[in-house]
Amino acid sequence: VQLVESGGGLVESGGSLRLSCATSGFTFRNYGILWHRQTPGQGREFVAEVGTSGQTDYADFAQGRFTISRDDAKKTVYLQMDSLKPEDTGIYICAMNRERGSGPRDSWGRGITVTVSS
Repeated sequence: VQLVESGGGLVESGGSLRLSCATSGFTFRNYGILWHRQTPGQGREFVAEVGTSGQTDYADFAQGRFTISRDDAKKTVYLQMDSLKPEDTGIYICAMNRERGSGPRDSWGRGITVTVSS
């Protein structure tokens, strides 16, 4: 099982980034995919989730600014982040959560750093 994040980097306040979570080693269509983040001020917190049917859920701080989507053909999940703020700085980590079928219950990527300058 592998989850590999990409697309992080340094951006100015108000800017945008698109994170990707490329996966392999499991039946992607059976899993919901989540983004969490670890920030200096808040520790690890939930950001967004996309389920097997495409249903989405967002943390309050992400609602209206972030958009999560999945491409089952590419086994990849995206997190489009707009109107970024300095407090969005942190390590963004994707994770999988089994919704149906068999296989590993969950697994996590290593994370990717996002830095938003003021």
